[in-house]
Amino acid sequence: MVKLQFLGATRQVTGSRYYLEADGARLLIDCGMFQEREFLERNWEPNTVRPRNLDRVLLTHAHIDHCGLAPKLVQEGLRSPMVTTAASADLVELVLRDSAEIQAEDVAFKQKRHRKEGRRGKYPEKPLYTLKDVERTLPLLQPAPYDRMVDLHGGIGCALHDAGHILGSAMIELSLPSNGQSRRLVFSGDIGQWGKPIIRDPSVFAEADYVVMESTYGNRLHADHGDVEAQLLDVIRQTMDQGGNLVIPIFAIERAQELIYHLSRLVRAGQLAAMPVFLDSPMAAEVTEVFRRHRECFDAEAAEMIASGRSPLGFPGLKVVRTVAESKAINRRQEPAIIMATSGMCSAGRIKHHLVHNISRPDCTILFVGYQSRGTLGRQILDGNPTVRIHGCSRLVRARVAQIHGFSGHADRAGLLRWLGHFQKPPRQLFLTHGEEEEALALAAYVRDELGWNVTVPEYQQVVELD
Repeated sequence: MVKLQFLGATRQVTGSRYYLEADGARLLIDCGMFQEREFLERNWEPNTVRPRNLDRVLLTHAHIDHCGLAPKLVQEGLRSPMVTTAASADLVELVLRDSAEIQAEDVAFKQKRHRKEGRRGKYPEKPLYTLKDVERTLPLLQPAPYDRMVDLHGGIGCALHDAGHILGSAMIELSLPSNGQSRRLVFSGDIGQWGKPIIRDPSVFAEADYVVMESTYGNRLHADHGDVEAQLLDVIRQTMDQGGNLVIPIFAIERAQELIYHLSRLVRAGQLAAMPVFLDSPMAAEVTEVFRRHRECFDAEAAEMIASGRSPLGFPGLKVVRTVAESKAINRRQEPAIIMATSGMCSAGRIKHHLVHNISRPDCTILFVGYQSRGTLGRQILDGNPTVRIHGCSRLVRARVAQIHGFSGHADRAGLLRWLGHFQKPPRQLFLTHGEEEEALALAAYVRDELGWNVTVPEYQQVVELD
């Protein structure tokens, strides 16, 4: 018997986690952190599955909502290998270290504020895990190659295929023994867009018995406002003409490197004059070095740029900011600048400090280049809230707010249907996860009505048996 339990990313986007039992083998696919405000308490809940009983953990990629609770699993007894690609293993190390440091900083800040205000917060005033927990986690990471079926445990075969989402991202294909037969189960992970710079396009499949697919943009098409670089150049010029700063919340992995790639092309083409561009994220700087080490993940265009001596990840005027003192100095400058800082949903990190200094200035622009989950600070700004709360204080939103959709690392509705269209026959069941409820339900209705597939949008902690 094969049992699959959905422990996260159910009718919401973050917290990706699935528990699988097959002929006595116990696997966990992803162990992501919840980031939506209404689901944060789930990060603190004890695992319903005892980590010490797991035979393997499989990680699709290194985003915090897919790997961020790994050290907490180790706290609770996990000792089995965590299988992922070599590039993801390097990125996971950076992500977990950064997460532990941010948690420590946030806890210290909250404790100081709560002592001053004489109150306590909703969640325990301690980090979910520490750097010491991260150090105990890293030896468990087990790199695996793309496109090679390997034996995991008890006859279960596993192959990782490029998901085209971020560097090292993977779709997971499992061959499961059950009652003398074999079943093929595919987890899409996060499906990237076709034709994105630097990394390769998403892998596709001709057949599977069961498919677990993301649905982040299940009912939306990425707005086509023209070429991404043209849109970026337009926002930059408008902001510079007003004499303000362009503040871009970034994800340290992929989005930062993709922005650098496009800015590099604009500078080298002479379309963008030399100006200060700050990458204010030590982690993004380290991630960029991981990109340089894993050129085996690059697509043909990026490989050609490197071969011709043109770096896709650097240009004159780019300054990488590492120290806190350097970060604070940015906001003392008088000249207009482009400021890229983490985190991408404005939920933590240095971006909050830059927002404090720029969000109430009409001459500045806040530019979003990535998905903003419901309940996050980024989503509140993007939705047009007149005021937002940052560092415990209410701030007027007077800056221009803009968004470029072409940067999204997720396939839109058309892309998801394109991916499904490669299956030569319907799987026995399609499960839609990693999308807000209305997105997932709308996509499910379309696939069910138009394609005739069996589709389920699981509930939190729902268990299904795969015959």
